[in-house]
Amino acid sequence: MAPKNAFLNMLAVVLASLYIAAADPDILVDYVVPPDATNVTADYFTYTGLRGLIGGPTPPNFTLTIVSMFEYPALNGQSVSYAFLQFPPRSVNSPHSHPRGSEILLLLSGRLDIFLVDTDFKLFAKTLEKGDMFLFPKGLVHYQYNSDPKKPATALSAFGSANFGRVTLPETIFITSVPDIVLAKSFQTDIATIQKIKNGLVGSNGPN
Repeated sequence: MAPKNAFLNMLAVVLASLYIAAADPDILVDYVVPPDATNVTADYFTYTGLRGLIGGPTPPNFTLTIVSMFEYPALNGQSVSYAFLQFPPRSVNSPHSHPRGSEILLLLSGRLDIFLVDTDFKLFAKTLEKGDMFLFPKGLVHYQYNSDPKKPATALSAFGSANFGRVTLPETIFITSVPDIVLAKSFQTDIATIQKIKNGLVGSNGPN
């Protein structure tokens, strides 16, 4: 078996194991109250952190705003969370997966190229228009690209977990302790190329 195929198969096994093991636990109460809460009001169930983002200015780089149980404690135990995605022209949400929840994306503005890869390495590609939705099954690698050179795009994603997790492949592979020689052999290239990729990622804005 070629080194590249071996590496891809190993990656698929890791992602599949995350898919099988990860799920939100059921709760035996209506909702989870923080330990320090003495009086729960409607404010506890309200989140206002997206007010300035929806309809606001476009950021210079792709920006992901996560609304999970850590940002919105009322979601704890409810198996749901959200993310707001902002795509300036020619920006990408790099290949990643969510080990603990499926994702359904609603395109709010602009056009967006969507890509999904299953464990048979089949690529599904679609261009979404405003108002379209797309499902990313739990644990599968996917990414989005705004190919428009002038117009931004925005989207809202819902997840089937209060803490869906995010495994970003470029950073997971290249900004970790995986030895350069292993990466070079896996991608059938040389160590200098691997180091150049690493330097480029470290010099970027980092994972979103």
